[in-house]
Amino acid sequence: MNPRYLIAALVLALGVAPLLLPPFYITLLNYIGLYTLVVLGLVLLTGVGGMTSFGQAAFVGLGAYSTAWLTTASPEQIPAWLAWASASPWLTLLVGVALTLVVAVILGGLTLRLSGHYLPLGTIAWGLSLYYLFGTVESLGGHTGVSGLPSISLFGWLLDRGEKIFYLIWVVLLAAMLLTQNLLNSREGRAIRALKGGQVMAESMGVNTFRAKMIIFVISALFAAVSGWLYAHTQRFVNPTPFGLNMGIDYLFMALIGGVGSVWGALLGTGILTLLKQWLQDWLPMLLGLATGARRVRGV
Repeated sequence: MNPRYLIAALVLALGVAPLLLPPFYITLLNYIGLYTLVVLGLVLLTGVGGMTSFGQAAFVGLGAYSTAWLTTASPEQIPAWLAWASASPWLTLLVGVALTLVVAVILGGLTLRLSGHYLPLGTIAWGLSLYYLFGTVESLGGHTGVSGLPSISLFGWLLDRGEKIFYLIWVVLLAAMLLTQNLLNSREGRAIRALKGGQVMAESMGVNTFRAKMIIFVISALFAAVSGWLYAHTQRFVNPTPFGLNMGIDYLFMALIGGVGSVWGALLGTGILTLLKQWLQDWLPMLLGLATGARRVRGV
């Protein structure tokens, strides 16, 4: 079948989903969209560039905590030069993207020159560092987190429920997938694809390998930050738990399931793992006869 027909069918299905599905499944689809946006960066970074990163969840946290702090802090806590950003979640998105860009360039400069197993170990190190930073800074709520985030408003329409923000999440995701596909089909994309064949071979063809690595590292970080921004205003609550190493491993696993080098595989792998985890949580207690025990633990 023509890929355009498949895309049109997907867009049509997404358009009617909130009208036909119960809220629980809309929530699952929202999470699949948010996770896929992060996994899309790993397709570039790992599947195309050949670099393994366990720290993408930390970039999600940067986007989430940037908007959480700016939209909930008192005017006295926000510096005067940054006060403008607290007026709207859309303005906090700009701040979160700018902050993530700076942090990604710094971390990329420190870790992208590493090779072999030192590179993933480096991403684990700064991923854990950012995770613990989120949990220890008092102004960010510590491990308790930040609550009371405002909902996103778009052209006067308040996106305060899952079925309303659903469309924004998936429009952003589809735009990111289109951007990624166009990048990979461009001249710059061919240089990036050469990275997976080895740095020496890529450099012999005139590719500036460090520049190519930095480009996809920054793009993957920005995708994660936008996902964090959407996550924060979907949940309207942020704490450090979703931004730890475990979630970073999950993102990488999602990319591997769908085919780590495929743009549409990011969506497939995320959907499979998210639904599988949900089904296992529902079915395993019943299959193993642990439903009573589970209720007892929750009762405590």
